[in-house]
Amino acid sequence: MSDTARNRNTWTHGTPRRAVLGGAAAAAAGFALAGCGSDDDGGDEPKGRKKGEKITLTFWSWVPGIDKPVALWNSKNPEVRVKVEKVSAVDGAQYAKMHAAIKAGNPPDLGQIEYPVVPSFLIDNGLLDLTKYGVADHKDKFIGWQWQQSVFGKAVYAVPQASGPMGLFIRQDLFEKWGIEPPTTWDEYEAAATAIRKKGAWIETFSATNGNRFAGLAWQAGARWFGTEGDTWTVSIDDEPTRKVADYWYGLVRRKLIKTIPDRQNAWYKDVQTGDMASWLGASWGDALLVGNAPKTAGKWRVAPMPQWKKGDAAYANWGGSTTAVFAKSKYPKDALAFAIWLNTDPESIKLLIENGYGTPGAKQGYTTSQLDVHKDFFGGQEYSEVFDEASRGVDTSWKWGPATDTLYQRLGDAFTAAIGDGSDFRSVLKKVQSQTITDLKEKGLQVKAG
Repeated sequence: MSDTARNRNTWTHGTPRRAVLGGAAAAAAGFALAGCGSDDDGGDEPKGRKKGEKITLTFWSWVPGIDKPVALWNSKNPEVRVKVEKVSAVDGAQYAKMHAAIKAGNPPDLGQIEYPVVPSFLIDNGLLDLTKYGVADHKDKFIGWQWQQSVFGKAVYAVPQASGPMGLFIRQDLFEKWGIEPPTTWDEYEAAATAIRKKGAWIETFSATNGNRFAGLAWQAGARWFGTEGDTWTVSIDDEPTRKVADYWYGLVRRKLIKTIPDRQNAWYKDVQTGDMASWLGASWGDALLVGNAPKTAGKWRVAPMPQWKKGDAAYANWGGSTTAVFAKSKYPKDALAFAIWLNTDPESIKLLIENGYGTPGAKQGYTTSQLDVHKDFFGGQEYSEVFDEASRGVDTSWKWGPATDTLYQRLGDAFTAAIGDGSDFRSVLKKVQSQTITDLKEKGLQVKAG
């Protein structure tokens, strides 16, 4: 079947192809998501599980310790077992695998999908609209802005799992030794970077390939990368707030006040363990990452709020955050949804997820903030989750993701890597990626213009 013919089809399981993406403006107007469905798109409803029938659902995830709550579910639900397959989350490998499986017609029943990437799967007709299976009955169980990340028009495509409000992890022992106060503004951060460099260490790294974190930094500064005007996407990656962020980090790189190695890879882990890296702008799920990779630094870390552009402000952002989504080809959508809801709202499941460091829960209830302080001793007795809880309340909820965000991250990584290599300023990166993103969306059949 040709792409043109497929574009006239309906979504798998009967969902209208004119899915609505974006904010209130898009919800009012709607616009087409052109993509390639399988040749049997728009077909039959799945028959579901017969009474007493035993089935196995497949679930692709990279969340640490996800097997523990799944094992708990299996012990309580012998007729509906869930089989976890771990997928690599390095450089988007998990999404490449998922998209390939969708194209081949054999995706799993459920998948771990980050909020920014959900729209990309809609283009592939990859996710199931869960509204007809009763997902709306569970809306009030979840934090409002996290729920909205997977709502497009009247359709709901995933169940919130967790978010990643950002903060500043610091080596308190080194900061005290060097007489440096935790920075509360970006000006103070630059001053701290200068002071730490004089001590022979580094405050951080600017990881060229980490487009997800760069998006969080732009988010905090007031950027709006995607928007809608009627049935048209607007792309504003090269906006003034993002230019401010790009100029700031380019200045640190140009003055050699910050490293440029990839984060969360071997060289970075070594620097974190040895103290060559004295802080890290991370997300709430980073506590487990530090504990697991720098055990000899136990008791030396603290968490401080993310620095602000203006002293006294309280603007924060997210890095990451995930959903549990049901793929459109699932033969057992009701059972898959039941598992997704249980996984992310049941107190016993949340407890197990928290213990293994999955971020700040998407559920409103079923846990206490103190429960999130799983690694309190590692952070010198600090009730560090209070910092992330405050940050979560300061996240600008008007930020919206657009289609092909995984491609956008790759574009940013390539462009930042090239700029660091040849010394180009980071504004050139924004200009280049802005143009590339507009082209990418147009090639997907979307109406788009520069914002």
